[in-house]
Amino acid sequence: MQKRKVAVIGAGHVGSHVALSLAQAGTANEIVLLDCVKEKAVAQAMDIDDCLSGALCGYSVSIAAGTYQDIEDADILILAFGRSRRAGENRLDLFDDSIRMANDIIKHLKSIQFKGIMISISNPADIICEYIRRKMGWDRKRCFCTGTGLETYRLLRVLSRRTGINRRDINGFCMGEHGNSGFIVWSHVYLRNTPILHIHKDAFSEDVLDKQTIQEEVRWAGDMEVENKGCTEFGIANVVNQLVADIFGDQKRMHPCSVALKGEYGQIDVAVGVPCIVGKNGIEKVLEIPLTAEEQEAFVHTCEIIKGFLKRADEVQ
Repeated sequence: MQKRKVAVIGAGHVGSHVALSLAQAGTANEIVLLDCVKEKAVAQAMDIDDCLSGALCGYSVSIAAGTYQDIEDADILILAFGRSRRAGENRLDLFDDSIRMANDIIKHLKSIQFKGIMISISNPADIICEYIRRKMGWDRKRCFCTGTGLETYRLLRVLSRRTGINRRDINGFCMGEHGNSGFIVWSHVYLRNTPILHIHKDAFSEDVLDKQTIQEEVRWAGDMEVENKGCTEFGIANVVNQLVADIFGDQKRMHPCSVALKGEYGQIDVAVGVPCIVGKNGIEKVLEIPLTAEEQEAFVHTCEIIKGFLKRADEVQ
């Protein structure tokens, strides 16, 4: 069997559910968990391993706690470190704490020879991933974050609930920051292959497709989950599983990942969620799609927010 090894740094709610998702789907056949609290990583690995003993999981997966040396031969590294958001906080409020944690992880990563692909989901996701990429000197195609993948899942859920259309018959995505300045790209949303902007006003009741209301539902879904259950974990775990599956399977599928831009959309020195083709090499192509004037304005705004925090990153002590 071909080795498909994934290492996960951070064995909390998110990291453990990423590992569980990868194991249950058979996406990876070797998983290593690392955490600053080593006993937690050991316990999480054991708990997931117990799950794999069930009759419903037909995959042979090795999962265990490990060290940074175990990352060297991993194909993919997932960063899921960091504390959970508290009620009333947004992702940017985690900035200082996450940068300090990132600096510690960077020291360890520099002591090993990891040659694989890194996917980061530690918040604030766009900023932390790009900060680490720059410090490590890694190419953008092998170091990126999940971007607006979770917002895109939420968009499909909201539209399906509002219209009654199966979410498999809805196409669309979000761009920008994985945070409050991210936005729905309405000019590329389709309901059963019909552009949503071209749907006749009588097709649904007046408020069903209200763009501002839908944007708010998508934007604040994460806040509601944090306030009511303390974290988000299941949705983002599946976003990661899909990315990893498309890398191992060289699927060349589109995902709205956060990647360092080199002039695309008129932006440089910023990493932000944009549609990308994902395959065996990681980010294989950044897709430049036409945006409306309103969408372009929103994109510039979200990039400026991320740039501001990237400039602050080196100042954190």
